[in-house]
Amino acid sequence: MSYSDLKFLVDAGVGKKVESFLFESGYDFKSVREIDHRMKDSEILKLANNERRIVITMDKDFGELIFNSD
Repeated sequence: MSYSDLKFLVDAGVGKKVESFLFESGYDFKSVREIDHRMKDSEILKLANNERRIVITMDKDFGELIFNSD
């Protein structure tokens, strides 16, 4: 797998500079801010899983959600 195969999902709490970096670097990414800034963490996780994306988030409790998911 090369870096160009990586896909990201950027949570709404992450700064726009991260999105700019991903865009300028040519990464495949989606922004929760642009999809639905009120998207629940469980929906973010589901979208990321369905599309095989790496979640970039500032939420400290996100890891607990992943640990407790099926």
